[in-house]
Amino acid sequence: MIGRALCRYWAAGGHELVVWSRTPLRVPAQCSGAQGVAALRELDDAEPFDAVVNLAGAPIADRPWTARRRQVLWRSRIDLTRELVDWLGESVLRPRVLVSASATGWYGNRGNERLDEGSDPGGSDFGSRLCVAWEQEAERAEQLGMRVVLLRTAPVLARSGGMLPKLLLPFSLGLGGRLGNGRQWTPWIHLDDEVGLIDFLLRTEDCRGVFNACAPHAVCNREFAQALARALHRPMLFPVPAWALRVALREMSILLLGSQHVEPARAMQAGYRFRFSRLEDALADLLNARCVAGG
Repeated sequence: MIGRALCRYWAAGGHELVVWSRTPLRVPAQCSGAQGVAALRELDDAEPFDAVVNLAGAPIADRPWTARRRQVLWRSRIDLTRELVDWLGESVLRPRVLVSASATGWYGNRGNERLDEGSDPGGSDFGSRLCVAWEQEAERAEQLGMRVVLLRTAPVLARSGGMLPKLLLPFSLGLGGRLGNGRQWTPWIHLDDEVGLIDFLLRTEDCRGVFNACAPHAVCNREFAQALARALHRPMLFPVPAWALRVALREMSILLLGSQHVEPARAMQAGYRFRFSRLEDALADLLNARCVAGG
């Protein structure tokens, strides 16, 4: 979802794009005319790249974290990032910058603690360990003389992907509600700001290291549910008990019940201006556009 949006944005600016994909023949149609390759070796003799953006990673919330699923999540992040950096290390003319994905799950479940890029990692749950190892693989590109940006992205709000479309049906029917006690902090970011921030960090030469990609006005889960219900003009009647989520999802329930009061301190210090800093404005933009598109 993020990669397709980035391709649309950069293709409109006249940039030449190449996408490393498991389905390279679909890339031109899905990614605004970009060239698709199945293996990095296909690019050994290509013209030098100015930048690399690494967004590889199987969806983390699509299914329970069984042993097999954990292997898929690990391979699609850590192993592919290692392969990418190894290939960059063998390149004679290397890109100047690598922007590599991570996630706010790096911080783990932290209650009401305010978290910025200088905070310690969570470390105990699988999601946090996954993000820590993911960043460590990307950081190796610093040794190659490249500028490395690590982007800890919050759940992205978009019209046709991510968590928002999954929430629309129950909330539209008046069946939505808070998760657990609703007091856990729930970071988020509008897709337009995710794209805008990546472009900003790629172009800003003195930006390197970790950046939180999340809106500056944090909300708790109860506030998120209330804002969505208001935007859809529906009541919020059916909270989901925490015990039910833990029974159904086991460790993966941390994605819904974990609390992360994350702030985009470094992005704001660097001068990035969020288009959608408040949840109400983001939902109005996404849901109104959806209604117009549907006639």
